[in-house]
Amino acid sequence: MTGSAKRVGREMLLELAAAGADVAVHYWTSEEAAAETAADARAHGVEATTVEGDVTDPDAVDSLFSDCESELGDVDILVNAVGPLPQGRWDELSLDEWKTAVEGCLYSTYLCSQRALPSMRSAGWGRIINFGVADARDDRAVPMNFPYFAAKKAVLQLTRTLAYDTQDDGITVNAVSPFAVENTVVDVSEYPRGRPATFEDVAAPILFFCSDAAAYISGQNVAVDGGRLQEA
Repeated sequence: MTGSAKRVGREMLLELAAAGADVAVHYWTSEEAAAETAADARAHGVEATTVEGDVTDPDAVDSLFSDCESELGDVDILVNAVGPLPQGRWDELSLDEWKTAVEGCLYSTYLCSQRALPSMRSAGWGRIINFGVADARDDRAVPMNFPYFAAKKAVLQLTRTLAYDTQDDGITVNAVSPFAVENTVVDVSEYPRGRPATFEDVAAPILFFCSDAAAYISGQNVAVDGGRLQEA
């Protein structure tokens, strides 16, 4: 994950903890930061643990889910927030950088969702929320950082596919797509409302999708971008 994505993931997890959810904090290299986040989650009176693993590797995904299940029980809410963002023009990025973006954004979402679904189906209830990016919903030309946007567009299509395949299982699958969040380095002064999204702005649709009020909503994508649309 980029530093920005890690911060967003942390804040979203703490919002879920504040709402009463027991949480597992995933990390691959940032063990200390994960432990700190888990401690902050426990301050809300919930159970919290940390799980380590490469979410682009099937065996590692199975292992980290097993660790989570042994500590907290079956996963009934999954937020896929991994999003590595190699910086550069599409034709200047190396193949390894392309792989980092596609595997980190798309493969991780696929593998974690695949691992979580059997227990959700058995329980007859589950929520999967995938992170997209606002510009991935449109047919924009994106010469900069193209692998990231391509992978996120695929994540949105995967969201629709998973929603279709789980429509009779008591499970919903939706996406939340920020553009720029409050810890961004992007200049958003020319964009709608003159500010980036706050963490609370991004958390609101996530909490809604997790609630019983959203039980009949699946396969949807909410862009949290202040209404940043192209002119006709």
